[in-house]
Amino acid sequence: MKRIIATILITIICIILTGCNPVARKMGGDMTVQLKPGEKLVNITWKESSLWFLTRPMRANETAETYKFKEDSTWGVLEGTVTIVEQK
Repeated sequence: MKRIIATILITIICIILTGCNPVARKMGGDMTVQLKPGEKLVNITWKESSLWFLTRPMRANETAETYKFKEDSTWGVLEGTVTIVEQK
């Protein structure tokens, strides 16, 4: 019974933490960022555990795109992915 409760608690914690900056950065999680309509991604970086991204206004002739930033670690363990989704 204790093993079942522990498994349920661990599962709930993992679900709650999915998509958080520190989890995606340090533990290999996945997160998605939806930009505001009309914003175009220019650059993205980490500053400690915070995700910073530079945007500019989308030009009339540009289309919305989706970007995936993946970590490629030495051992292939704890690799994270950040997906940036633009909106027209």
